Amino acid sequence: NMKHACVFLADGFEEIEGLTVVDILRRAGVEVTTVSVKEDKAVTGRSDITVFADKTFGETDFSDTDLLVLPGGMPGTTNLRDYAPLTELLQRFHREEKLLAAICAAPMVLGGMGFLKGRKATIYPGMEEHLVGAEASTDRVVTDGHITTSRGMGTAIAFSLSLTEQLLGKEKAEEIRTSIVYGHN
Repeated sequence: NMKHACVFLADGFEEIEGLTVVDILRRAGVEVTTVSVKEDKAVTGRSDITVFADKTFGETDFSDTDLLVLPGGMPGTTNLRDYAPLTELLQRFHREEKLLAAICAAPMVLGGMGFLKGRKATIYPGMEEHLVGAEASTDRVVTDGHITTSRGMGTAIAFSLSLTEQLLGKEKAEEIRTSIVYGHN
């Protein structure tokens, strides 16, 4: 049975973070939907790269989704945080303990919603106060229960490989890691 992930794109998102997740998960055989959190599918990232999301939020059926991913970047992160339909969806996934992941500044969204209380988590350096109630880590990628957080563009591949492993297992993650010439070879 195919795994399905949704990566949310807001104006001002960090392009490498958002698209690295899409690329690596698709290579691994995960069905990935990029979801715009506005009426329009054209989303412009923080470095002025415009991408076309697969669907708008309103067009997306999340019933068979296994993982929700929040890329960082500013003001992408605050645009995600301020989009009520997304925060309602995050609440539902959190209650059901379905996989949630956020990178760079975006763990502040999960922290602000109280999801990180009593968990280990990480965030972009200097933003640790947004990890409300969490034990802040400087690890590149931290998974505690159903929540994975990571630090920034430079950790995007490690973050994506962790998500690959969580969805499809260690062997598939290792296969992708080797194929993209990441880390030791």
